[in-house]
Amino acid sequence: MSSEKPRTYELKARAARQSATRQRIVRATVELHKEVGPARTTVAEIARRAGVQRLTVYNHFPELGQLLAACQSHWLTQHPPPDPAPALALEKAEERLRAVLAPLYGWYRETAPMAASVRRDRALVPALDSLLAGSMDVGLTELTEALTAGFARKGRARRRTRATVALALEFWTWQRLSREGLGDEEAAAVMTSAA
Repeated sequence: MSSEKPRTYELKARAARQSATRQRIVRATVELHKEVGPARTTVAEIARRAGVQRLTVYNHFPELGQLLAACQSHWLTQHPPPDPAPALALEKAEERLRAVLAPLYGWYRETAPMAASVRRDRALVPALDSLLAGSMDVGLTELTEALTAGFARKGRARRRTRATVALALEFWTWQRLSREGLGDEEAAAVMTSAA
């Protein structure tokens, strides 16, 4: 029985070291994605920044998609997007849209360097495109549908409203409006009026 305790301790200590190494790799990757973008991030540079060998990166993340998913999870934990639920409970469709857009635009402003890098490199990194298609795109589509339903329009008018709402939710829309000198509340008001 006494031999079990040291073995259990060793396993726990090893697991803790592996977890710490994994987190260093993820943090290094997130930093690089923010600085140079996913397309220009190399395993060699991730390993250098994390203080590990390249093989260690591959041992922890055999597939690029696994590393990207861990990075996305880490980033969203550090920078959670605004919860649209309170805004979606508002009575008027225009109020709902504006109440979703203003905090979303504030979040885009807070996360702009990373958001721009990831969106820019999406077409260059198939694993990133796949990850975003199954996460960000799904969320934006669901939010678009929820906001569009509130306008109670049909046919062509509904399609136009849906297209405008989808456009309003895009990072690039916020970025352009910001470049035009609009603050987040003002930009939200402009896009709400357009819908």
